[in-house]
Amino acid sequence: MKKGLFAGLGCLGLVIVILVIGAIMAYSFNNKAVVLQEDAKTAWSNVESAYQRRSDLIGNLVKTVQGAADFERSTLKDVIDARARATSVNIDPSNITPGQMAQFQQAQSGLTSALSRLLVTVERYPDLKANQNFLNLQTQLEGTENRINVERNRFNEQVGVYNKHIKVLPNSLFASILGFDEMTRFEGEEGVEKAPEVDFDFK
Repeated sequence: MKKGLFAGLGCLGLVIVILVIGAIMAYSFNNKAVVLQEDAKTAWSNVESAYQRRSDLIGNLVKTVQGAADFERSTLKDVIDARARATSVNIDPSNITPGQMAQFQQAQSGLTSALSRLLVTVERYPDLKANQNFLNLQTQLEGTENRINVERNRFNEQVGVYNKHIKVLPNSLFASILGFDEMTRFEGEEGVEKAPEVDFDFK
């Protein structure tokens, strides 16, 4: 009788120990996953901030160009429209889908292309090319393009760390139970190697 009782307590004790260990592991996984996910969200906010800075600079650039006599209005309208499209695409970093990311990239690529055409057109306006405000904006835009690239790479690094954390065993089991999904990376568009470059070097 006593042996049966102790055996029952032993099994119950083992189950309790297993449950406690599982709860500790789940708690540890959850906390780290939350931290890594928040780091990735912050990195995405930095990407958006860099793009917002570019948009603001382009707005100032457009105002400067608008002051030039007889400047091609269609070229300016293309930039203004592309800028409006690019700033209208908002993404929730905790729920980025590949489709949303593709839409965001397409809008930003359209703005880059329109800006490139604008800067090529400026070549025909010597007074505008010599405008100090315009030259300053060009320099700032060049720096911002570099910053965008840096922030996109940092975002991808943070997403990579988070995705690895939730995919390895036994973390993948906890991720499924606790609702942690894989995050989408920022990827280059197909054919990006043929995309028009924004050339800031006017000579």
